[in-house]
Amino acid sequence: MRLPQRSLAVFAALAASLALLTVPPAAPAAAADTAAGCDPIDPAACLLPFPSDWYTVPDAGTPTGRRVAMRTTLKNVLGLPIRPDEWNRADGFSPGSMLLSRVPGIDLARTGAAPVTDIGASLRDDAPIAIVDTETGERWPYWAELDANAPDDRKALIVRPARNFREGHRYAVALRNLRDASGNAIAPNDAFARILGPELPSGDPLHERQRETGKVLADLDRHGVGRDGLYLAWDFTVASRQSLAGPVLHMRDEALRGLGDRSPSFLVTQVTDDVDDRIAREVKGIVWAPSYLDQYGGLPGSALYRGRDGRPARLPGNSQAVPFQCEIPRSAFDEPARPALYGHGLLGREGEVGAGNVKSMAAEHGFAFCATKWIGMADEDVPNVVSALADLTRFRTVADRTQQGLLNFIFLGRAMTRGFAGHKAFQNGSGASLIDTGAELTFDGNSQGGIMGGALTAVSPDIRRAVLGVPAMNYSTLLNRSSDFPQYGQVLDLFYPDKLDQQIGIALIQMLWDRGEANGYAWHMTDDPLPGTPAHRVLMHVAFGDHQVAPVAAEVQARTIGASVHAPVVRPGRNPDKVPYWGIPTFGAAHEGSAMIIWDSGSPAPPLGNTPPTEGRDPHSDPRNNADARRQKAIFLKTGTVQDVCGGGPCVINP
Repeated sequence: MRLPQRSLAVFAALAASLALLTVPPAAPAAAADTAAGCDPIDPAACLLPFPSDWYTVPDAGTPTGRRVAMRTTLKNVLGLPIRPDEWNRADGFSPGSMLLSRVPGIDLARTGAAPVTDIGASLRDDAPIAIVDTETGERWPYWAELDANAPDDRKALIVRPARNFREGHRYAVALRNLRDASGNAIAPNDAFARILGPELPSGDPLHERQRETGKVLADLDRHGVGRDGLYLAWDFTVASRQSLAGPVLHMRDEALRGLGDRSPSFLVTQVTDDVDDRIAREVKGIVWAPSYLDQYGGLPGSALYRGRDGRPARLPGNSQAVPFQCEIPRSAFDEPARPALYGHGLLGREGEVGAGNVKSMAAEHGFAFCATKWIGMADEDVPNVVSALADLTRFRTVADRTQQGLLNFIFLGRAMTRGFAGHKAFQNGSGASLIDTGAELTFDGNSQGGIMGGALTAVSPDIRRAVLGVPAMNYSTLLNRSSDFPQYGQVLDLFYPDKLDQQIGIALIQMLWDRGEANGYAWHMTDDPLPGTPAHRVLMHVAFGDHQVAPVAAEVQARTIGASVHAPVVRPGRNPDKVPYWGIPTFGAAHEGSAMIIWDSGSPAPPLGNTPPTEGRDPHSDPRNNADARRQKAIFLKTGTVQDVCGGGPCVINP
């Protein structure tokens, strides 16, 4: 996921410009103001605890029966508030929501809260943090941590789900029997203590909050979580499938109806023969796709254009120019190559399909790879991403362009399978196609390509098998744990310097990011397909100790999509967890479903908190550069079978 050098240069110039701004001193973080819509039960900052149904209203017109209705959010140091309009379209919160609160003086070890190394402890009957699905009564697995990047007086308590919350479900949360470093019990704050007390009169500012909390306490009690030692309790509703995936599905279905069984229009702009000993021909060009963005041509900074019904709509005649680059192996001149889409890394571009590992995969196993930009998070988007971190209201433009990007990939796939074969750039000297038009379209992506590729897999009507290289999901978990993030963190530090506000801001932008990354689609990535899509199989290749994409977030994805992990997973003593890969089934020789493979290059295990690795070499690129890993990917993409290519032991790479 490393930022390309050209993007680093742009970023450095932007950061220098931002640093010249006259930024006033940060004002003290605002305490909860009930009149402004803040929740009084956690006075450390408005919007805490988060997510919470305190920030929703009943709405019979949504699948969940609720709608997000935030009135106030955060302000940056220039006094610009985050305008909540785009968030208020949702009918609930992110399925990967980190639960945020502020508990002064808490010591998680003395409290006995489940750490990342012992997720199973989160399901103990007496666990001090309990998350309950109010519909099923199921206790939800998680791990708890304090923000390792914040000073003591602004440390958020962060509770992260070990498997995504179910769409449309409502969850009740209880914090109880909390302890400080001396082992003393931590009493609830004054507001919550009053809510737990006798009924408050109707004129009391906490009357309504007490009434709402009563429902939560009743749900918790019904499922075995009582009031003894209670410090805080609240509830939240998870967004529905329609809220999360609806915009992209509407765009996809409308665009494909207009296309019919034809190929989209395309233009070949460059053909290079005899590229090297692996690639016979490189083809560049443009595919045209309908654009649902609010600027003609859908430039960086544009957002979705919406009709009167609130759904994405097209400006008259608006089209997106989708640049592509294809690598055709020499073997295709003897036997047509299988079509595959390739997904590039962090803020990169389609030219990454010309990387050595992709060429080797094409040449060794007979694939023709074509790539385009993940717009919204491509090289051309760097200035907009930086500006969005300075004013989080603008983050919608990042998330909206990534949704258009999913449609762009679908159209490139249609051109590969229904149009390219008829163009001489994709034919041999006899006019025969170099692409096997009878083979199914597949996907292979790395880093950001592995993250966004999960969303593409879920929404594509054509892809049935996908390889997600060094993947994960949920940027709200990944950001602080990535070695790529500190350079972007400089912008957040400048414009949102309070570390508690930063965690709230990251939680907020995740709600928008869900619409264009795997986190919002994970429940439908494999066996529960979205409408109009087939069931899928996914192979995840994870690098143990990855510095850029946190393996712990890949494990959350594996649990959510129902993937099994190859065993033995790693050599004894390598994984610090009490039960390594808790909750993920294992397989040995071969597997006929979705799977996760851990590739171990000997790098140290990552830090246990929300900080990036700093020790040892970064193994991020090792799996894709390993011939055995490529062979396993090829077998899977061709047959759907995950073969053991590691000789019955852990998958070890000697870099």
